[in-house]
This record gives sequence, C-alpha cells and structure tokens, in this order.
Amino acid sequence: MSKCLLFDNDGTLVDSEHLSSIGLAMMFENYGIKLDADELVIRFRGWKLTSILSLLEEENNIKLKSHFVAAYRDIVTKLFTRELKPVEGIVDALEALDGEKAVVSSGPLQKIKHALNICGLSKYFINNLFSSYEVGIWKPDPGIYLHAAKSMGYRPENCSVIDDGLVGVKAGVEAGMKTYFFNRFNEESNTVGVVPFQAMKELPKLIGN
Repeated sequence: MSKCLLFDNDGTLVDSEHLSSIGLAMMFENYGIKLDADELVIRFRGWKLTSILSLLEEENNIKLKSHFVAAYRDIVTKLFTRELKPVEGIVDALEALDGEKAVVSSGPLQKIKHALNICGLSKYFINNLFSSYEVGIWKPDPGIYLHAAKSMGYRPENCSVIDDGLVGVKAGVEAGMKTYFFNRFNEESNTVGVVPFQAMKELPKLIGN
C-alpha cells in the first residue's frame, strides 16, 4: 500500500479539460481559426501550454499576440467559476483512500488552487500542491513527481501516481512509482507497468484500501 498518493489535477481531480479546451477554441476564433474542443482534450491532456500553442501556431501558420496567454487564462478562470465540477466519484475515492495526498500538475499554482476551491477538494491536499510552473519541470519528465515525493519526505517506491494523461502516466512510471491511468477515453498506453481504470470508484480497491 502506498504511503503517498500523487494526483494529477486537470481531468483527474477536477473535470476541467473540456472547459480549458473551450477557452482555447474561443481564443483561436479571434484569429479566424475553428478548433474542436473535444479533439483538443484528446490531443493535449497534460501538455505544457507553451508547447500546445507553439504547435497550433505552426499548424495554422499564425503568430499569437503577446497578450494571448493572459487573455486565455482570464477566460478559463471565468469558465471554471461558472461551470467547473469535480470528476465523478473523486470525493468518495479521496475519502476512502488512506495516505498523504498531493496534487502534481502542469498548471499554474493559482489555477490549481482556484479549481480545488471551487470543487471543494482543497481540504484533501492542504498545501501539498506542486506546479510545473513553480518547479520548472513538465511531464513527461519524471522530475516533477520525484520532486513532489522528495518534498513530502517519501521514497519513489512508496508513492503512487494517479493521472489521466499519457504524458503524466509516462512520468509516473519513469519516476519508479506505481502508476494508475485514469483512462476515460479508452486510450492505448505503451508504458509498461501502468494500471488502467475508467471510473474513480475503482481506485480505492486498486490501490489497496
């Protein structure tokens, strides 16, 4: 049984990825480009925002304005405030799971805090929040999960990762941690050693509680 549980945030704890993708599609409409929010979710879950934007700039042969990211963050914050919900079954799973818990996310720290507060999940993690923007490491680099484990005083083999993105799953396995893939979209993972599941109600039994 793992002593430390490291949760991804977007798509794992909070059902935010479609809202974030809607925000991105809204921003690209200003450039006369139509993006499909559902497709964006599938393609870019867990990615670094600058990497997403660089690829979309290249694919659409455009140059985004300097204020793009700030305007995008503002739209997403408003969407979250109005519509964000916790992932189905996550509250019951968190209540059932023993062990210290942390959030390890590619999103900015303020976005993590905002999302957790809206969804009523902050109490499960307190200050155990690790953002790639604070650490300077993005998934699939395992360093983000290794940093979180070390900061909380645990060895990698005593930690479990719960992530819904292929880049996060890869990071967890390469960090030497038991990794659970919240595979809502029935994707194929080529990463050896991953434990897939499709509903949060399955997680406590899988982890061993």
